[in-house]
Amino acid sequence: MVSSEPYTRFKIDVRKAFVERSNITGRIVAILDLKLSERELHLITPHSRALRKNEIHEIIITTDANAFPGAVVKGATYIGFFEVIEGGVALVGDEIMIKGEKICTIRGFDETHMPNHLNVVCYAKEAKTGKELGIHINDDVIISSQ
Repeated sequence: MVSSEPYTRFKIDVRKAFVERSNITGRIVAILDLKLSERELHLITPHSRALRKNEIHEIIITTDANAFPGAVVKGATYIGFFEVIEGGVALVGDEIMIKGEKICTIRGFDETHMPNHLNVVCYAKEAKTGKELGIHINDDVIISSQ
């Protein structure tokens, strides 16, 4: 039997449960230029994911300000893939910065392509692709624990 996800079941504020975390750092390894209005990303219930050194994951934007763990997100705008240089724990609410600029805020995680890669689904007011944002290979990525 699989146990239930504790943060939802016990109504735990995940951001308060983690007293201290290091930032996750990485670098862009692929840039995307794609928007899909009917993508339907299924965000998993857990509010946190461990991102390990050397893993590669995808950053996807939603403009749905109401996206949350357990929801289905319709639209998807693709930023690109990044390789984790220094791993850590990412939480819903963390900011993703590329080249020192805030790009988006994590709203959840989609495991469609696991174990190949995790989709890190983030909210941004504007849906811009990696190409439209002027992102380049090897640009720094920081997932900030704030």
